[in-house]
Amino acid sequence: MKALVFQEPGRTAWQEVPDPGIKDPGDVIVRVDVVTVCGTDLHIVKGDLPEVVPGRVLGHEAVGTVVESGGDVRSVRPGDRVLVSCISSCGRCRFCRESRYGQCRGGGGWVLGHSIDGTQAEYVRVPFADLSVHVLPSTVDSADAVLIADIFPTSYEVGVLNGNVRPGDTVVVVGAGPVGLAAIATARLYSPARVIAVDLSPSRLAKARELGADAVVNAAEEPEMLVGDLTDGLGADVVMEAVGVPETFEMCTRMVRPGGRVANIGVHGKPATLHLEDLWIKDVTITTGLVDTSSTPMLLRMLAAGRLPTSSLITHRFELGQMEEAYEVFSRAGETGALKVVLGGPRHDDLAVSNPSRVQRA
Repeated sequence: MKALVFQEPGRTAWQEVPDPGIKDPGDVIVRVDVVTVCGTDLHIVKGDLPEVVPGRVLGHEAVGTVVESGGDVRSVRPGDRVLVSCISSCGRCRFCRESRYGQCRGGGGWVLGHSIDGTQAEYVRVPFADLSVHVLPSTVDSADAVLIADIFPTSYEVGVLNGNVRPGDTVVVVGAGPVGLAAIATARLYSPARVIAVDLSPSRLAKARELGADAVVNAAEEPEMLVGDLTDGLGADVVMEAVGVPETFEMCTRMVRPGGRVANIGVHGKPATLHLEDLWIKDVTITTGLVDTSSTPMLLRMLAAGRLPTSSLITHRFELGQMEEAYEVFSRAGETGALKVVLGGPRHDDLAVSNPSRVQRA
């Protein structure tokens, strides 16, 4: 099969690799029908996550069709169209029993495209399938559903829930990329008094307005002053960092009010300064987090009911074999206007088989 393989920092290749097979009885093999690229993938390619070894197939988000299942799998069967979650859960360790699947110590957590081969391929092996894939209703579009694999649960759990957004709050989201925009949309579920979006891109700020931001401000135009003006000098109740660079994290800590919350969502590849000389007296709560995807079933129900604006985040579509072109477009978002790039599309051939070798390869 073909897959996108990490070669070394700065270099990937869409190349032939061995087909995946069942290794454990809880595994499934999924034919990838729709996949997307995440900002975390770009961090890997840049070398920010050195634990990802050369030769790794990248990707941790997909919608596809089960073509083979291990003997212990009970929740899905060959032919089922499923969402492949970015997080795998053993279901047995201490953290999984607390629904903190991102911290799984039983072989799960963020493994796809990280410590095992991922979803940017024609086929993928998914471990712990009973807890790590979700059957999709026929009414849900595959391209919409793939955004529930990572960015919506990440923004909701690591941003909105960790930030403890409450009715009447002033919420600032720094970074209006896909995750920041999803944070704006899901923060609105809790009736904040206002949501303020901060970014350098006028097109992303316009999209933030479309998704419910009450005010937008260019990051180069003193956003801290605007937040102060709108809060009588107090600062925001909740500030979410959705970029992943030191400057934006430090900006967030300057915009939060005494007793407020800073929810870091961004993936950081460099150290950021924590100015405790200013913060120690302010009773500020700072949270970090890897998504657990415990909210995925709820978000899928909302998607099926038409309550999540997933389609509006998709800006570019490609065939699966155009993976390298999709990365190029996504990595130059400032020039291309890319938010989420989606690869693949609906497939209509019969997939009720037990062995992927019997399926016509893409």
